[in-house]
Amino acid sequence: MIKVLIADDQAMVRQGFGALLAAQPDLLVVGDAANGAEAVTAARRFDPDVVLMDVRMPVLDGLAATRQLVGDGPGDRPRVLILTTFDLDDYVYAALRAGASGFLLKDAPAADLVQAVRVVAAGDALLAPAVTRRLIAEFAARPTPDRPRPVSLAGLTDRETEVLRLIARGRSNTEIAADLVVAEQTVKTHVSRILAKLHLRDRAQAVVVAYESGLITAGE
Repeated sequence: MIKVLIADDQAMVRQGFGALLAAQPDLLVVGDAANGAEAVTAARRFDPDVVLMDVRMPVLDGLAATRQLVGDGPGDRPRVLILTTFDLDDYVYAALRAGASGFLLKDAPAADLVQAVRVVAAGDALLAPAVTRRLIAEFAARPTPDRPRPVSLAGLTDRETEVLRLIARGRSNTEIAADLVVAEQTVKTHVSRILAKLHLRDRAQAVVVAYESGLITAGE
């Protein structure tokens, strides 16, 4: 059973999402919150697997609340799925930098929302190709001063580095397997090792690290 917490300042949105998710046999809505501060408190109380987090909320916005939840320390932490009506580059970039595992517009079909919760709960990042393209465009628009690469990158094998580059280009495991002519399970193993070596939670963070470290540049 996947435990879900809903954080949104609009009661109708919370109720609507709550009813939709509660109707699923594998999802359990454990609570809701009307602002970011309440979301942080509720998450620490109910220990959800996934937090549906609105961006614009009073008291504490969704991005700040995400940083607090993801930065709570070692151990299991909730995965955050950002929900917003704003399809803006800044929100995509800021949400992923804050530690969110996914980004979904509120006008997405109901089935997409349900599937997004399951994907994020399973430990995968919800990075649709369009979102990945926006993220890459955001990096392209920013200055790229020389930065030393994290020491941890040196611990990757040549094949793991190659896989990380492909992840950063928004390639799925299936596509990476085809590119490298290997089994998809082999790619999954590489991805798991990359995340473990770099101390990352999911592919979303891997994309950010790959670009911010200079391992890959926009347009490459």
